[in-house]
Amino acid sequence: MKKYFLIAVMAIACVAFVNAQPRAIGLRLGGFNGVSYQHSLGESNMLEVEAGFSMLGRSDFWVNGAHDNLWGHSVQAAVTYDWIDPFGATFPTMPKGEWHWYMGVGGAGGYGWSAWVWAQGWGSASGNINWGFAAAAGRVGVEYDFWFPLQLSVDWRPTLGAGLFENGNGGVQAGLYWEVASISLSARYKF
Repeated sequence: MKKYFLIAVMAIACVAFVNAQPRAIGLRLGGFNGVSYQHSLGESNMLEVEAGFSMLGRSDFWVNGAHDNLWGHSVQAAVTYDWIDPFGATFPTMPKGEWHWYMGVGGAGGYGWSAWVWAQGWGSASGNINWGFAAAAGRVGVEYDFWFPLQLSVDWRPTLGAGLFENGNGGVQAGLYWEVASISLSARYKF
């Protein structure tokens, strides 16, 4: 009986600890549009999770020694572990609100469809070209925390990894995937 009581007390303590951490949720607009969630892990770290979509966005592949551009619709998800004000570099204090900068690493994945492709090796193709990727993600950004529960941020989240896509000839090719134009503005409610 004591063992079950101890387990219950530990579970309640863990839930209270997680719920006591500052969080923020909101919208992300730019490189891809979607939802962004931040969860603080102490005073100088946070976990950021985002999921969203891109309409007629660009993705890049390197396949068989050639650079291929895919333009189409996609859904993506990313998770990064971010350091807040790393290296002790901070902004001057403000009478109301606070500025912070952050950088982090993590992973991303996604799926795209209805792509138009420009490929150096085999010209252009259009139609239902599908593709997917799994990649490492980085993040560098700056945010302003207002004195009321609102946070605005601008960040850059490049990705680099592996991907698969239809090559226009009915086959599937693997290649190096990257996306470097993912600059976004986010507005989040802090709670």
